[in-house]
Amino acid sequence: MITVTNVSLRYGDRKLFDDVNIKFTPGNCYGVIGANGAGKSTFLKILSGEIEANTGEVSIAPGVRMSVLKQDHYQYDEYEVLETVIMGNARLYEIMKEKDELYAKADFTDEDGIKASELEGEFAELNGWEAESEASTLLQGLGIGIDIHTKRMSELSGSEKVKVLLAQAIFGNPGVLILDEPTNHLDIKSINWLEEFLINFQGTIIVVSHDRHFLNNVCTHMADVDFGKIKLYVGNYDFWYESSQLATQMAKDQNKKKEEKIKQLQEFVARFSANASKSKQATSRKKLLDKISLDDIQPSSRRYPFVGFKPEREVGNDILTVDRISKTIDGVKVLDNVSFTISKDDKIAFVGENEIATTTLFKILTGELEPDSGEFKWGITITKAYFPKDNSEFFNDVDLSLVDWMRQFSDEKAESYLRGFLGRMLFSGEEALKQAKVLSGGERVRCMLSRMMLSSANVLILDQPTNHLDLESITAVNNGLIDYKSVVLFASHDHQFIQTIANRIIEITETGVIDKRVTYDEYLQSKGN
Repeated sequence: MITVTNVSLRYGDRKLFDDVNIKFTPGNCYGVIGANGAGKSTFLKILSGEIEANTGEVSIAPGVRMSVLKQDHYQYDEYEVLETVIMGNARLYEIMKEKDELYAKADFTDEDGIKASELEGEFAELNGWEAESEASTLLQGLGIGIDIHTKRMSELSGSEKVKVLLAQAIFGNPGVLILDEPTNHLDIKSINWLEEFLINFQGTIIVVSHDRHFLNNVCTHMADVDFGKIKLYVGNYDFWYESSQLATQMAKDQNKKKEEKIKQLQEFVARFSANASKSKQATSRKKLLDKISLDDIQPSSRRYPFVGFKPEREVGNDILTVDRISKTIDGVKVLDNVSFTISKDDKIAFVGENEIATTTLFKILTGELEPDSGEFKWGITITKAYFPKDNSEFFNDVDLSLVDWMRQFSDEKAESYLRGFLGRMLFSGEEALKQAKVLSGGERVRCMLSRMMLSSANVLILDQPTNHLDLESITAVNNGLIDYKSVVLFASHDHQFIQTIANRIIEITETGVIDKRVTYDEYLQSKGN
């Protein structure tokens, strides 16, 4: 158990947390949610002791070991991979080093023998004889093959280092596990493995993630960071989101009888309980959900952007034909003989390990690059709006307010009209007069989405649109694309985003494409993921 008592934190005049009192108990997984800048990662740092709160304390039950996912990818560059994982249990690693030093002594004394015997006893208690085997198993589960285990960390790629640091965090069965964005840079197989590991984990898990599918699969509770307070709610992210929306609707309609509200709540809880999977985590969540009362469901103070794309005209019968396109970038062939045809109502997710291939294809289709060979043809009825992965050219050194920035892309120049689009993305009042060049990553994305809504295009092309967004904005974009009544081509790492939007999956391979008119889950199942 980890207990937070009267914790407060201020940075100057800014209050992040005020008198936070929470208990995190074993067997549960707590997803920490909140808008960008609310202090989610800072709260994790307070829990781990990396940051000291202004007031209050964090206490852990005696004998319980805490493990934290490290964020410095260069910290262990001089160590071998397997050794780095074992360092996750600091005491076990310390014993291993002490033993090696003792046994290497030329003048091994009786006193050394007694010390070695004590160390061997503690080593066995910490399951030291299985340490290398356990570390190897964790690495393999995350996709790090045995051939890499003896390499130095400095020889690994960025994504490989992330997996090793994740293995380090979960090594040795810690009592409390703190994970900040653990699915970043993980492939689908690794995420599935991690989800299964965490579902069966017996200790306490506290996690920050923007991956809603991940939060839904592993979390028993949500810890909502809002207005300097942190409140615990039973259930996964979808339950929290939908219950808060239901509570908001109930609050708007004060005339409803309490009996009607209770009936609504009971139906809502029953639906979520019935959908609980067979995992231990979900089973315990179901029991907790059944105990929820009307007072447990509260409106959220979150402000959600509104994302709505309305095509000015319908697409015709001819939309897009791509015929044997190939392209080499920096001596590497990233597209080889790519062919496909788009039909009405297609919402296509482009997937595959090579992100450069998808980005290159999108740039070709939008006229930013020329193919080396092959051709493509858009229909005469088509108007396109493109969301690039890298939007820096739209903002760097641009000396314009957001209203003037939007004016560049609009035939209608009236400020009230432009403010309408900015307001939907939470840039209202003085916010709409901010300088474009000083925006954060998430704010830039929201501006790019406003620009796309302004276009009234009937084909949307989006390259990783959820990068830099908080969960509220991701949900808004997700819902906006579900409701969009025309063609979408997109790439994303967000499982739920792809599953709920796409009706067709195209995987770009080294020799062309795999094209399936299925959902994302069906596609993954066909690949054995």
